[in-house]
Amino acid sequence: MFFDKLIERKVTLFEQELLQKYYAEVESMYGKMRGWRHDYRHHIQAMKVHAAKGELAEIQCYLDMLDDDLTNVETVIRTGNRAADAVLNSKLSLAGERQIRIKAEVRIPVLLTTPELDLCTIIGNLLDNAMEACMELPPEKRLIRIYMEMKGNFLYFALTNTAGGRKKTHFGTTRGQGRGLGLNRVDAIVKKLGGHITRASEDEAFSTEVMLPQ
Repeated sequence: MFFDKLIERKVTLFEQELLQKYYAEVESMYGKMRGWRHDYRHHIQAMKVHAAKGELAEIQCYLDMLDDDLTNVETVIRTGNRAADAVLNSKLSLAGERQIRIKAEVRIPVLLTTPELDLCTIIGNLLDNAMEACMELPPEKRLIRIYMEMKGNFLYFALTNTAGGRKKTHFGTTRGQGRGLGLNRVDAIVKKLGGHITRASEDEAFSTEVMLPQ
């Protein structure tokens, strides 16, 4: 019993540190976006000057420069919930590095009662598993779809990722104890919160649906 509580305490501390890391990363991304918006007006004025002088070549050069600059501004997901934003954007950045496309439709218009730590643990572990499955495929086939919205008094979170291999009849692990611990952690949190989780596997895709009480 003592060792079980000690392990649980260490896991909680680790997740809290991870949450703070997520917050720092998303604030950095917000800062980049604010900086670009601040400079946007100056860019327009500069191009107006070139346009007034008929300097089409200069305008083209300026647009090329802005296009290159914009590609360096990371996409930011904004759900309306700070914790969800933090973990989603952190994982989005990692997915980009791994050449995994992300299609997200996420919106949380209400204040949740779900503890931030629990929400981040659920989202983070499910996305980690989805990215791992995608890495078994060539880059052009790597895709994760994320949908998050309120359905009545429940937060509905659906995640679907492409995956290699045959349709699964059980949802075990492929990378050993680490992944199993993550999935077990997700299941335990959903159960603790009085929510529901379902998983489904097709020939080339795997999906997870989570319902959490508001």
